[in-house]
This record gives sequence, C-alpha cells and structure tokens, in this order.
Amino acid sequence: MSNPYDEQKGWTPERIGSLKGKTYLITGATSGIGLEATKILLSKDAKVVMLNRNAQKSADTITAIKKEFGENVDLSFIQLDLGEQSFVKKAAKEVLEKITRIDALICNAAVAQVPRRMLTADKFESQLGINHYGHFTLQAQLYALIEKSKGRIVSVSSMAYNMGIKTIKFNDINWDKGYTPNKAYSQSKLAQLMCAYELQDRLKKANKTAVKVYACHPGASKTSLIKTSGSLTMRFIWWLMTLSPLVQTAKQGSYPALMCATEEDLHQKGFYGPTGKHYFNGPVGKCKLEPHAVDKAVTQKLWNVSEEQTGVTWNL
Repeated sequence: MSNPYDEQKGWTPERIGSLKGKTYLITGATSGIGLEATKILLSKDAKVVMLNRNAQKSADTITAIKKEFGENVDLSFIQLDLGEQSFVKKAAKEVLEKITRIDALICNAAVAQVPRRMLTADKFESQLGINHYGHFTLQAQLYALIEKSKGRIVSVSSMAYNMGIKTIKFNDINWDKGYTPNKAYSQSKLAQLMCAYELQDRLKKANKTAVKVYACHPGASKTSLIKTSGSLTMRFIWWLMTLSPLVQTAKQGSYPALMCATEEDLHQKGFYGPTGKHYFNGPVGKCKLEPHAVDKAVTQKLWNVSEEQTGVTWNL
C-alpha cells in the first residue's frame, strides 16, 4: 500500500493488507497493547511469536486467542525475562533456532513507576534494566536475522520521555541516590527512544539500509502497566484517569506500534502516536519530538554506556 494514510483521520489497522508469510515478534504480549497488537496481526494472517516472562499466562493467552480466532492461527511463545541479560541471550538463541525471518520486532514490554528502587539480576535499576537494557540486548542478538529479513525494529517508548529529567543521569544512571519512580521511568523511556534514533544514524553511517527502525508511543491507554508495577497511590491516580475521556482503549494504544511495524514508506525520523491533546489520544500520526531526545552527544554516549553495561557489541 503506497498511498499515504489520511493525517486528519489518522492511521488505523484498516490500512494493513494481508500479512501472510510475515513474522512478527512482540515482547509483553499477554495483556494490554501487546495482546491487542497480537490479535490484529493474527487477523491479517501474520505469524506472531510472543516473547513473555510468564509461561503459564502465555499458554492461557494462546488458548484464549485460538478460541477466538480458530486453532489454525500461527501463534507461539518463547519465554523471555528482559530483566536478566543471560535470559535475553538464551531467548534470542531460541528465536534464531525456531524461526527463519523477522519482519518486525516490536519492543513493547515495560515496567513503570516502580515505587521503591529495585535492581535486576544484573544490578541495573529495574526500569532502565528491563525497558532499555533488556531490549537493547534483544535487538542486538536478533539484528542479523532482522537484516536478512529486511525487517524492522519498533521501540514502544512513552511520552514520559518528556516528563522527567529530560536527559540521562550518567553520573548516577542506576539511581543510587535520589530515586523517584517517575524520574527513573522517564529516564528508561528516554533511553529507549534515544537508542532507536542513534541506531538509525549508525545504520545509515554503515550503509546498512535493509533494517528500518521506528519509535512510537501509545498515548494514555487502559492497560495493566501501572496496576502491575506502580505504587498504590499511582494506581489510584491512574484509575481516576481511566474514567476520563482522555484515556483510550488498549486496542487504540496498539495502533502506533502496528503502524510502525507495517506501514510502507514511513519516515524513520518521525515519532508516532496519538496526536490529540497532550498526545494522550486522538488520530495516530506524527508527533513533535523534543530536541533533548535526539541530543547527539547524549545519544552517542548512551549507546557506548549501553554496550559497556550489557557487554553487547553491535558490530555495525
């Protein structure tokens, strides 16, 4: 489909044609945005591989989806814990053993507003470790197959990138001092965003044009993200927000990631999501990206720090 989407009405999944023969990987696909994206891709005859931490929940999700869509849908699951680097590498190895192409890797899983500072198995602050470092390593491990498939990497960030310290706290990236749930979450989503644009630049410099990299945000969507990891206060505030017309459905929240995964001729430098008030909801399209998210000195340093902390080198 080469005709451009209607910017006034916004992008919708109606623009997706048949995806038969295409394979999509989604992290965090048992609920919320990841689950809705999975269902829409399956409805277009795609093969979907869910990368989830909870094996039982994944099995139950597959059973429920097959009940809804029929036994013939091509849906499978590989266990992945983004909070443990060795687990990420093990999961990536399993992916490479089981599938032969990746048309898009949708990096959707996240934790948010963790009330007290927690560390991952690798001693990273949990939100940075899961949201950023986990996906950073996963992308690196699967890059060769994505390149061979002429596929895409989609980073699902958040408008939180613009709501916290608006930079990377290199002198205390793990928040040993002054931890607050919001600032740490904001830094993790900014890091995810920054590395998407830095990867674009590095691929262009290396003259590697087969892989396209996109960044998006879901707006304010009714998902279990805050309920899963936020404090009681945050959960209550979020519950109140969900009662307002500003908050959209999880299905609508999945549209930006699906757009980035499937839409032809989409400009990589864009930042895609709901374009309404405060970017909470509204027609899906290109949103304004604040300059601090693409501060070259910071994105380069963050990339180098990320390689150093994870021990992963991209070799681009």
